[in-house]
Amino acid sequence: MSSAVDYFVQEKIWFDKPRYDDAERHFYERINSSSHPAQELGANTILQDIARARENIQKSLAGLKNSLLPSRGFDQPQNPHPSAANGAGDQGELITRIKSLELENHSLNQVVEDLRLALSKLECRVAVLEKSPSPAAAPVSAAPCTNGTSVQQQKTSPPVEDEDDDDMDLFGSDEEEDAEAERIKEQRLKEYAEKKAKKPTLIAKSSILLDVKPWDDETDMAKLEECVRSVVADGLLWGQSKLVPVGYGIRKLQIQCVVEDDKVGTDLLEEEITKFEDFVQSVDVAAFNKI
Repeated sequence: MSSAVDYFVQEKIWFDKPRYDDAERHFYERINSSSHPAQELGANTILQDIARARENIQKSLAGLKNSLLPSRGFDQPQNPHPSAANGAGDQGELITRIKSLELENHSLNQVVEDLRLALSKLECRVAVLEKSPSPAAAPVSAAPCTNGTSVQQQKTSPPVEDEDDDDMDLFGSDEEEDAEAERIKEQRLKEYAEKKAKKPTLIAKSSILLDVKPWDDETDMAKLEECVRSVVADGLLWGQSKLVPVGYGIRKLQIQCVVEDDKVGTDLLEEEITKFEDFVQSVDVAAFNKI
């Protein structure tokens, strides 16, 4: 018996654990029971705040309606709530600011319109001044240059005479200047015409590649080329040629020539070449390029 007691003493068993568990359970139950009223109190506070906010919103809307309703011959009832009065005051201030902004916008539009009218008048005046000759400018005459552009030849000013000369000619100098300007103008036009006549004119040329097809494979292609080159015209120059296979032993003559556009055309070449009907079946233009 003593050995068993000594064994349990050395084993260190927690015999009081159920009592401690009961104490812990009672502790947490007491905490939970005390937290429920606090939560209910917080929920009630939030509901009261929401109800108060709704009431303020309704009062503000009622004040806004009263401020926007037009007068119909009787006095509107006064709003007993100060929050509604504040909302009506803010609404009235907003309407006032909107009206002032509309007036300012109207005035700015008027200013822009005035500026636009002034600008259009100024453009009209500038156009009139550009069209009208300047009275202070010296009389000039346009004379063409040798490169095709026109320059202004200033007239020689009349010599200065003494103020005491009673016989000063006021109109003779203008006539002399007109004659001198006309002579210079005719001389410049003559020089320009002579230089333009000496300048070589550009001749438009074209490079043409022709396909000349024979009747069959027994056609003498050398004789056919000789017939084609026998076509002579002013502005026509024959170039290189070659034989190109077509099929079934038949070959066509492909020949190049350079022509002057004003003197020789493709219709003339086709007409002249097809005259050799013993050798030529058809003539086609394979390529046509401007030089």
